[in-house]
Amino acid sequence: MKVYSVSDPEFREYGKVLEGYDVNELLDAMKKVEMPAEGVAYEPWIDSLEACGVFKDLQTNAFGDMPIELGMCWGYNKALNCLEYHRNSEINIGATDFVLLLAKQDKIIDGVLDTADVVAFRAPAGAVVEVYATSLHYAPCQVEDGGFRVAVVLPRNTNTDLQKPAEKDFEDKMLWARNKWLLAHPDSSEAKQGAYIGLKGENISL
Repeated sequence: MKVYSVSDPEFREYGKVLEGYDVNELLDAMKKVEMPAEGVAYEPWIDSLEACGVFKDLQTNAFGDMPIELGMCWGYNKALNCLEYHRNSEINIGATDFVLLLAKQDKIIDGVLDTADVVAFRAPAGAVVEVYATSLHYAPCQVEDGGFRVAVVLPRNTNTDLQKPAEKDFEDKMLWARNKWLLAHPDSSEAKQGAYIGLKGENISL
């Protein structure tokens, strides 16, 4: 699978790289969080990361002074497994290089997305990468044996537990957590947990 860079023109329809943010303190704080023994860990917010000065800058500038959360996705992963989307952009900042597997929301046809429509983009450590709301994404993929560490910035309470409402639209079948619509591959652990199976084709692995 060809892996583009987030600085390539192919990334423009999926997101953009934001400039002007000093993330050095954040990167140091991320590196102090212990790696999981295996698999992937995720926390919507982590106090030591939100104590960094860039937290206020991201809230004020990148999210127009809306309440945000600054957490992290970290661990070991090379597979697609699922794709998700939110009603807003997500910002990713890696303490390591990482790869995002992305697809466009308009490629969901009758509730299903073909993984042949997934495109890979590599981001360098320290880049502030905005992923648009219309871009499906999931856990980053590592590019080194030591795994990955990626800060995740979203509106407050995104990806937290949700009491699912009564279904009004087909999209409601995909609602998996607060502000999180999820399409799972049949081979994923999320599918086994009852997530909506909305991916067909290869479960891409890098």
